[in-house]
Amino acid sequence: MNELPQQLANGLILGALYGLIAIGYTMVYGIVQLINFAHGEIFMIGGFGAFTVYAYFLPEGTSLMLALPLMILFGVLCSVGAGVAAERFAYRPLRNAPKLAPLITAIGLSLALQYLIWMKYPAAKKDVPFPQFHGEPFDIAGATIQRGDIFVLIAAPLCMIALGWFVNKTRTGRGMQATSQDPDTAKLMGINTNRIIVMAFAIGAAFAAIAAVAYALKNGQIGYRMGFLMGLKAFTAAVLGGIGNIYGAMLGGIVLGLAEALATGYIDQIPGMEQFGSGWKDVWAFSLLILVLLFRPQGLLGERVADRA
Repeated sequence: MNELPQQLANGLILGALYGLIAIGYTMVYGIVQLINFAHGEIFMIGGFGAFTVYAYFLPEGTSLMLALPLMILFGVLCSVGAGVAAERFAYRPLRNAPKLAPLITAIGLSLALQYLIWMKYPAAKKDVPFPQFHGEPFDIAGATIQRGDIFVLIAAPLCMIALGWFVNKTRTGRGMQATSQDPDTAKLMGINTNRIIVMAFAIGAAFAAIAAVAYALKNGQIGYRMGFLMGLKAFTAAVLGGIGNIYGAMLGGIVLGLAEALATGYIDQIPGMEQFGSGWKDVWAFSLLILVLLFRPQGLLGERVADRA
């Protein structure tokens, strides 16, 4: 029980990271019903974009606090560029094709982006150290929280709240809701559905880049393979919460993060379960998904956010 505050903090941090990436899946699926399996690689590209600014464009010794806004901005630009290009050249030509075609394309695009970075980015063939905040960690309610983890705890709820406001209160957001519910009728009402879909890809990619910076600050490194497993976990989080639901994506991420942290922290302490500890964290995550889908196939919150607005 003495470890419980720390395990809860670890789960909350990890879950906020999953939720931030999952919002990108939810944005795209909620509007075009496409599962963009290349989203993990768009997340990865954002991380390399942020690192590029610090490593190659800023003077050596620049404070990370001063550099962070520029790193986030360039990471967002890289991810948004990749996301918008993917929509225009990979997904849009297949919009009226059978559902299997864009799904296979997304998997192929994921592998292509991963190995493009591996081949073309300097030193990407192994994990690249990412700059870290210096200083003592924070002790909050009995849990030790590293300085880099504070970023995701602030960024995740702010991004979720801002996106919820955007979707529900702005003209473009209402256009997204209309396109999600009936794209053909939305066109007849004068809504440029192509622009709306591009906007969804861009917003999801921007959040993925912010999540990539949070991931790098948390783990101290980035690599060309970092998007694969994080993308799968984020997709799991989106399904858990109810894919297509903004708030459900964040809730699913937090539930998944807490489940991982608590399972890996306590299951190996049960007599006879010693071998099922931290090495099984991915197994527990996907087992949770199976259980939720068995008893509540629509996810924890179920409906899409557009249906409630």
